[in-house]
Amino acid sequence: MNVTPFSPNCGAVVSDLQLASISDTELEQLRAAFTEHGLLFFRDQELPPEEHLRFANRFGSIVVNKFFKTTEESPLIAEVRKEKTQQTNIGGGWHTDHSYDDIPALGSILVARTLPTTGGNTQFANLAAAYDALSEDLKKRIEGLRAVHSNTHLYGENGLYRLTDLNDQLGGMDRVGDATHPVVIIHPQSGRKVLYVNPGHTIQFEGWDFAESRKLLDELYAHVAQPQFTCSFNWLPGSVTFWDNRCTWHQADNDYQGQMRLMHRITLQGSKLEAA
Repeated sequence: MNVTPFSPNCGAVVSDLQLASISDTELEQLRAAFTEHGLLFFRDQELPPEEHLRFANRFGSIVVNKFFKTTEESPLIAEVRKEKTQQTNIGGGWHTDHSYDDIPALGSILVARTLPTTGGNTQFANLAAAYDALSEDLKKRIEGLRAVHSNTHLYGENGLYRLTDLNDQLGGMDRVGDATHPVVIIHPQSGRKVLYVNPGHTIQFEGWDFAESRKLLDELYAHVAQPQFTCSFNWLPGSVTFWDNRCTWHQADNDYQGQMRLMHRITLQGSKLEAA
């Protein structure tokens, strides 16, 4: 197994490894790489749904997404689907999966099933590197703050996705809600400080009004989205990505109109986030 950086601050490529036949020793090496990089890319994988599940279960406990439809093969695998006739895609803006849960997800394992001939890349951002590069003044301004994360504006009765051509493939309208987390967390494995806010789900700072919150959040978002903290992964048949939701953002490019894109996603259960 070889692990090489994908870009200076964003992800790593794991080669000479088949996830479907990973040994116990390789699994521990992979855990270490996951902790170090927070984002792993794999090529040329043979990972049918049953092996996708088996690998996920070896790495951690699976948590089911509240809103995505699941696959025919398993109720534990979520479909991230865009049909040829649809204009909207799921996850088309920067976000962190499940930050709206009281116990946010550890990570997500995404497998390519049907890909467009061009486009459909996934962008990622490194929130630990972004925190490290904040000015000392900005670090002091966000020290001790907590932020409210929500899914209601996306999946609620009048949420953004409900008003699009994705509505029919989404469920869970009755399970929307909010959660509050520290703005700066300590990563439970690496011990690094991480900036834990995201444009998709973070609504405002606890105890602040919306307008006041938005000004500072937009400043933080602009900082994270700089090229030195981000990277773009081009999907090919057999590609798999595994990212740590506690220290990354991601977003899916929607630049393949008239073509289908189908991905299978398994999400792993995390733990309560602790403030730095």
